[in-house]
Order: sequence, then C-alpha cells, then structure tokens
Amino acid sequence: MSMFCFQCQEAAKNTGCTIKGVCGKTDDTSNMMDLLMHVIKGASFFAHEMRKNNIPVDEKTNKFIFDGLFSTITNANFNTEAIKNYVRQGFEVRENLRKKLEENGISFKDEELKDACTWKSDSDGALELKAENVGVLETENEDVRSLRELIIYGVKGMAAYAEHAYNLDHQNEDIFAFMQRALASTLDDSLSADDLVTLTLETGKYGVEVMALLDKANTSRYGNPEITKVNIGVRNNPAILISGHDLRDMEDLLKQTEGTGVDVYTHSEMLPANYYPAFKKYDHFVGNYGNSWWKQKEEFESFNGPILFTTNCIVPPSKKATYRDRIYTTGASGLEGATHIPDREKDGMKDFSQIIEHAKKCDAPQEIEKGEIVGGFAHNQVMQLADKVVDAVKGGAIKKFFVMAGCDGRMKSRDYYTEFADQLPQDTVILTAGCAKYRYNKLDLGDIGGIPRVLDAGQCNDSYSLAVIAMKLKEVFELNDINDLPIAYNIAWYEQKAVIVLLALLYLGVKDIHLGPTLPAFLSPNVANVLVEKFGIAGIGEVEEDIKAFMA
Repeated sequence: MSMFCFQCQEAAKNTGCTIKGVCGKTDDTSNMMDLLMHVIKGASFFAHEMRKNNIPVDEKTNKFIFDGLFSTITNANFNTEAIKNYVRQGFEVRENLRKKLEENGISFKDEELKDACTWKSDSDGALELKAENVGVLETENEDVRSLRELIIYGVKGMAAYAEHAYNLDHQNEDIFAFMQRALASTLDDSLSADDLVTLTLETGKYGVEVMALLDKANTSRYGNPEITKVNIGVRNNPAILISGHDLRDMEDLLKQTEGTGVDVYTHSEMLPANYYPAFKKYDHFVGNYGNSWWKQKEEFESFNGPILFTTNCIVPPSKKATYRDRIYTTGASGLEGATHIPDREKDGMKDFSQIIEHAKKCDAPQEIEKGEIVGGFAHNQVMQLADKVVDAVKGGAIKKFFVMAGCDGRMKSRDYYTEFADQLPQDTVILTAGCAKYRYNKLDLGDIGGIPRVLDAGQCNDSYSLAVIAMKLKEVFELNDINDLPIAYNIAWYEQKAVIVLLALLYLGVKDIHLGPTLPAFLSPNVANVLVEKFGIAGIGEVEEDIKAFMA
C-alpha cells in the first residue's frame, strides 16, 4: 500500500484508504500528514514534561499543535508543501521545548526517547522517505491502535474548536495541557487498554469544555443566535461564497466587502453565520447559496464568483472545473494551486483585498433555488421557548425529540437520514447541528403549536447547545438520568469533529446512540464491543424498523 488512512467515514471498503483517499487526498499528502502527526506527538511529549515540572509552555507551541492537528483533519488541507512546512516548524518547536527542559535541569538521552521526539532532517527526500514509514500501522496491537486513534481523532476535533476560539481571543490553558498530555500518552507503551479507555472518556470531558469555550467566544462577540429566516435565492451583484466554520474570517470579510458592491453568501457549514445578530447589520450579506459541502463541484460552477475556504470542507476540483482559479484558502485549509490568504496580524484583520478585487470581475451568481430556510435554535433561543416546549411535552403534543446532529457526506446510504426525518411521526421534533441538517432542512415537516419540527442549533460545534438543552430539560422534568428524557440520538458522522462530539456525549452519560451510516473503520471489534456493551452504541438499519424501535 502507498498510504493508509481510516480516520473518516468514507474510508475505502470501511477498512482504510491505501492508494488515494476517497476525500481526494493523494498518497504523498497523506504520508506527510502522518509525519506531521509523528512530530506533533514528540512536541507534545516535551510540552507535557514541561507542564509536569511547572515550566510554562509558550503560546507559539500551543498554536503550532492545534494548527498542525487541524491541518490534518479530513478535507482541510490538500497542499503537500504546506504540510511539509508544518513538519519543519514542528522540528523547531520540539527542539525549543527540549532546550527549555535542559535549561531547567531536565534532560533526556536520545536512546530513552521515542523516534517521534528525536527524528529530524532538512532534506526533502529524507522527509518523504520517513513519511512513508510512519503512521497508524506502527501500533501493531489493533485494540491499542484503535483506542489511540479514537483519542487522537477526538483531539483533532478539539483542536479545530480550540483554534476558532483562539481566533476570537478565547483560550483555556487546561485544554491545551490535556491535548498535549493525550498525544504524549499515545507514545506510552506502558498504558493498558483500560488506561486508554479512561483517557478516551477524559477526551470527551475536554470536548465539552472546548465547545463551551467556543460557544462563549462566538456569542460574546456576535450575540446569541436567534430564530432567522435565511434567504436561499440570489441578487444581481458579483459575490463571494464563504465556506467552512471560522466566524472571525466571516467578520473580516463582511467588514472589508462593505460598500464595494460585492455581496457575500454562506455555503455549507457557514450557514449558521446568518443566525448571529452582529452579522445581520450588513446589507450585502445576502444569505446561503447551495447545500452541503459535497455538492460544491456543481454549485461552485454556477456561483460564478470566488470561493473562500476558512476550514475543512474542501473537495479538490477536477482539472476541467471552471472554478479552479476562483478558490482561495486561509487558516489551516490548503489546496495546491489555490491562493492562500495569510493569517492576520495580532489584533488586526486578514487581508481579503485580492479576493474582493477578483469578485468584482465576475458575473453574479446563477440562481439555483428560491425561498427561505429557518434556523437559529441554539440553547439561548430554545431556553426562551422552554415553557412552550415543556407544555407541548407534558400535553402530549411532542412525544419525542430526535438529535440528528453531525455530518453529511457523499454516500448514497445517507439518503437514510432524509427518509428517516420524512417518516418520523408528526409529534416528534428534530434537534440538529452540523451539515447533517442538509439532508432534511428543506423538507416541509411543519411545526407543532408554532415550534418548528426541525430546530437547527448551528455548526457541528453547536452540538454543545443540544447538550445544554438536554441538561436543562432533565432539570425541568426533575429526572436523575439524562437517558430518561424523551430524546433519542441518531447521529451521522464523517470526520474528526464528529468524533469529539460523540465522545462529549458519552462523557455526559448519554447512552444508546445510533451512529451511521457506518461505524468507524478505526474501531477494532473489541473496542467496538466495549462501546456497545458500556454505552449502547449501535449502527443504523432500515428506516421503518429504526423508527419503531426509537418510538417504543
């Protein structure tokens, strides 16, 4: 095999991609990401040693680790040279950490350390050769490998949310410390499977904390999301389409496009930006264009203007795609051939002038649909409806809530979620967050006494809102166990941010979660059995039978 990657739901044959990633990642990019993870683990080992000895870890180290992790998330970065640059930066960070330890009287002999802590080269050829010989399969025991990867993928999701919060000047040193300790632990061969299970649940604990941090960062700067009707039509002005998750990039772009004659539309996971009060003041912020990330090949053609990727969600365009030269990336995202917009200076803005000038030369978007979709049901907004919701439950108008958060993807089997939503009884309400909603957010499912039957809390990180809502309902109904609530969990997953959401729910004690369209390829049979027996994790089946089982 020329590569091995099984971190996302589309892993080939639900086993692993060995020639080229289904996501579009080439073997050289995948292998270089393996080397980057190798170096990040080594840097994390030294950072953890510093923290154990009460030596402060600098901001540059924290940022390198969460940026580097984020760049390896599925669909984030397809630029091999950019990943190689992260590796070189990692050598520098790692060596500086080791030097600081030595300055404080703590030293290690190379033979005492793992290869991840010591290997280094300036040669491109050596980097590429090393990249072919490190990675997931280094851990031979499949159960240990499975647990290590479950922790690593949870930490990758945590890194994404930590970066967004960091960009809004919100940091939590405890979260950084845990990420580094967790990654260092994956180098420790003395840890048993039970130790790693404990660490997996602890990853969920910090998953809750990082989502709470990002929620505070977003709402303190942009206000609490509110019920919003989002336009899905177009206007006759040139425009920029912004995708991904980073609201700070959204803010910078709206400020710089104001008064230029260039409109702004969201795509895919940026849709929830429409729900924040701070963004509604911009008259040139038109609404949302298109659907989920995987439909971008056709929707980017018809949009006509430039596209800005702020995070993952990239599908590498074909050679024939007319929009290839209209793609811009920023942050941890990257694509060979695309223009990359550098990071902002501290307390400044990113410079989006190039993409704005590009937009002015483009035709207005071609209309692909008309109408509105409704969202903005994050925890603050739902709490304002709490009395109405509780009355509907007590009066029998609402029999059950279905949490259908998570990710969307290309597989035909994901039609299951559209059919499931469409066939749910009329006395049920869907709670959603993430791009999974695109499977049903344009269905006419009606409402229950004025409460829409699809309540969209926002992005995948806003699954935190769904947890807050569940905890509040538990308090209102005076229940001892969150699993006694009339809430069922039928979650779709695709990449590593969904993994941290899942671990967060498990940490909160939620059981009997159905996860699909397939269970993760990185779960060994024994680890999968632990999740089934301890937490009731299950896959999906036939729509009608699953609904009957959930409603029983």
